[in-house]
Amino acid sequence: MVNNMKLKQVMILIFAFTLVVSAFYPNGTVSAAEEPISVNAGAAIIIEESTGAILYGKNVDEMLPIASMAKVMTEYLVLEAIESGKITWEQTYTPSEYVYKISQNTNLSNVPLRQDGSYNVKELYEAMAIYSANGAAIGLAEIISGSESNFVKLMNEKAKELGLQNYEFVNATGLENKDLIGMHPEGTGVDGESKVSARDMALLSKRLIQDYPDILKTASVSKGVFREGTDDQTNMPNWNWMLPGLLFEYEGVDGLKTGSTDNAGSCFTATAVRNGMRVITVVIDAKDDSGTLHTPRFKETKKMLDYAFNSFSVKEVFPANYQVKKQSEIPVVKGKEDKVSIHTKDPLTLVVKNGEDDLYKSTFKLDEKQLSKNGELTAPVKKDQKVGTMVVTYEGKSEALTFVEYNKTAQVDVVTKEAVEKANWFVLSMRGIGGFFSGLWGTVTDAVKGLF
Repeated sequence: MVNNMKLKQVMILIFAFTLVVSAFYPNGTVSAAEEPISVNAGAAIIIEESTGAILYGKNVDEMLPIASMAKVMTEYLVLEAIESGKITWEQTYTPSEYVYKISQNTNLSNVPLRQDGSYNVKELYEAMAIYSANGAAIGLAEIISGSESNFVKLMNEKAKELGLQNYEFVNATGLENKDLIGMHPEGTGVDGESKVSARDMALLSKRLIQDYPDILKTASVSKGVFREGTDDQTNMPNWNWMLPGLLFEYEGVDGLKTGSTDNAGSCFTATAVRNGMRVITVVIDAKDDSGTLHTPRFKETKKMLDYAFNSFSVKEVFPANYQVKKQSEIPVVKGKEDKVSIHTKDPLTLVVKNGEDDLYKSTFKLDEKQLSKNGELTAPVKKDQKVGTMVVTYEGKSEALTFVEYNKTAQVDVVTKEAVEKANWFVLSMRGIGGFFSGLWGTVTDAVKGLF
């Protein structure tokens, strides 16, 4: 009887404990730090454009199919070729049989090209950047490199040059190779498809916008017309439905590139600017319950843009000529002055999470190669001579801002405030003599003190 009573008491305690645990940890598990937002996609990332600061990330380094977002690289190479003079906007092109056949496929995004037609680079570029025209993209690849196969090599070489880490470009369009009617680039498989990580897609887009900002003038066109006023006139509504006047219009959006294939799913690289801050978002294989292919990428992108603009801003955290206490001077030897003031050369602008302005601490990291073993500079010292960098560390607890990575660029040069000329031989001699007698006097004084 006693044992039964004890058993009932234990069971009651266990039941009560279970209720308490369930109240605090639903489903019986202890959750990790909650993400600031929940993005329903295979991979996603938000970066601030001017600094590259990552504001949010999900599976950012897995190489995944990106569909027509691959055309961002094609756009980069076209604009680079224009800048270098390799091609011109007015340069004309007659489609190859391959380009002609792809352009006639109405199941793909295309403007129909005539096999005997003549098209200039500008109109092909606009068809690609606004309407994601696939035939036009391959045509541009042939103009630049002679063949799409050669162009693919150029795409991968440029990716390496730009610092991408997880990528493989197999064609100029982002289509699955099986859609290229057996004419896919040499060296790639029939089942091949361009793959890039979300992080690298953001980096590529950042470089495109920074190196060739005019891309946004074209990418922001909501509705274009190909060959207006001719028998080949084709309306080109932008697939980026977040642009002004379109279904998912979002204030500040002015680019950049959508993409969708069976393997890649619903993809979108967006960019928007508000209050002086530009952000770039990437979603790969976005999903929702609508059952549609296009809608999820815009819904998930809206979440990310809302989060970025509502939570962060770009601020000048440290002004130019800023000095760190206890690090404001460096001793100087062989100079007319025995020390020199140091400060930052430029202001330091950072991406700051709202309410965390005071959580950034700075320190001067001096260039040891310029200093003696005693930490001194040797005259002459020039004004604005770089002597190190100011490094900033983030002391907050934000899970969103991956400041460890961002901190690689969160620094500014530290320079001398004024020049220090080298002292002449007479002054240096007098100092040496003064130092000798000072040392001698100190020795005598110590000796005298010892007598008493």
